[in-house]
Amino acid sequence: MDTTLTTELGILACLSVLAASLWIPYIIGVNTEAPAGDPSARPVELSALRPWVHRAHRAHLNLLEQLVPFAILVLLVDRLDAYSSLTYWTAIVFFWLRVAHAAGMITGIARLPLRPIIFTAGWACCLIMAYAVFAA
Repeated sequence: MDTTLTTELGILACLSVLAASLWIPYIIGVNTEAPAGDPSARPVELSALRPWVHRAHRAHLNLLEQLVPFAILVLLVDRLDAYSSLTYWTAIVFFWLRVAHAAGMITGIARLPLRPIIFTAGWACCLIMAYAVFAA
């Protein structure tokens, strides 16, 4: 059994850590707006939070939306031993797109049309990985 960590699997691990950590900005924002006196009170409605807190929540959900299909495709590429320079570069590009999307979303820098372009480029990376699966 080959136990080599490929770039694609390493990127998948890094994306998983990013997804597992992206709740932190949202929770910081929610806790800085919590009602005084009752630490167990539910947070206010998402739309009532400061814009960056709302965007942090959306950035986390958005990453999860693309991470799940991408992860499945990378695991299929691994299972089929369908690695190539295409899958190598696609994984790297996908990672940096997702980092840029999260940072741009939370800070508010990535506005229309940049944010949907980044998301669409991530979707294209999923399609490229799917191609590698079906071409194997």
